[in-house]
Amino acid sequence: MKPTKKTRRTDHAERLIAAPLVDVFAAFTSADKLARWLPPEGATGAFEHCDLRAGGGFRLRLAFDDPEVETKSDDDSDVVEVHIPTLDEGRLIVWEVEFESDDPRFSGTMAMHWYLSRKGGGTLVTIDAHHVPPGISAKDHEAGLNSSLANLAAVVETASK
Repeated sequence: MKPTKKTRRTDHAERLIAAPLVDVFAAFTSADKLARWLPPEGATGAFEHCDLRAGGGFRLRLAFDDPEVETKSDDDSDVVEVHIPTLDEGRLIVWEVEFESDDPRFSGTMAMHWYLSRKGGGTLVTIDAHHVPPGISAKDHEAGLNSSLANLAAVVETASK
């Protein structure tokens, strides 16, 4: 499929987290922590498989509390298959994300680049999501990314105290 402007959209979010970079990175390599922070507000996640290393990946089913949320995979959930080509401790985590959906608006691979850098005694986490499927609204995606970052902060800031 030839990329179009709609499939080339990049969404961005960032948050300064009051925790050491090593603790933030650990939240990307612990299935327990990842399941607690990655699902946005109003959703819970369950791994169908999980191998959080470079070359590995995971399959995550997100279930939503609100039955009115439009889901991509079935009547009440989104399923994502994630390949992890890059896991550079303390710098960059790359996820190649594919949504399980029959709807062509959610097809293709979204590349999520998570940048970690030390800043002001904490860790700046920056997300660039490239090739966001056109079925995901920019407003909803921004809210979801920011919600996941808030969850990440809650998980690692509590553990760092």
